Amino acid sequence: MNRGMSRMLLTILAGALAVFAQSTVARPDRISPRLAEQVRHELVMMPFYGVFDHVSFKLQGRKVVLLGDVSRPTLKDEAERRVKSLEGVEGVDNRINVLPLSPYDDRIRLASYRAIYSNPGLNRYAWGPLPQIHLIVRNGTLTLKGRVDNEADRNLAGILATGVPGVFEVKNQLIVQRG
Repeated sequence: MNRGMSRMLLTILAGALAVFAQSTVARPDRISPRLAEQVRHELVMMPFYGVFDHVSFKLQGRKVVLLGDVSRPTLKDEAERRVKSLEGVEGVDNRINVLPLSPYDDRIRLASYRAIYSNPGLNRYAWGPLPQIHLIVRNGTLTLKGRVDNEADRNLAGILATGVPGVFEVKNQLIVQRG
């Protein structure tokens, strides 16, 4: 093989390796959105996940960090089990808090559910398989989490929550969804 042909072959091989290296580097970027959607789907499909729970997550490469609060201790384990079983997940850091089992907090949960979801201005948020406004109650403190369409709905939910008997404090963490 002559010298010119060897250089050309090396150039082609180097180019092919560069393309391969770029595709290998770009691969995690394509996996992250797909993995995020799979994790989200698994979490919202948990059978006992409801309006009194709020679970979120963040991805750190292929590691999933679970965050939030649940009213049933079994939901914490269920969330970790479901996420661990997904293809592409290399580890799970479960930081989900289990809310205290308390009849007092249970009364606040029911009263706040009635106050918010029976209101004609907010009852549309109860439609669908999972209500959009989550009611997290811990030791008399009511935290509103989720998404609403506008600032007026956010404020109305906060006002109705402060009127619930037995609530010591209301934290309105609702996010206004734009567009």
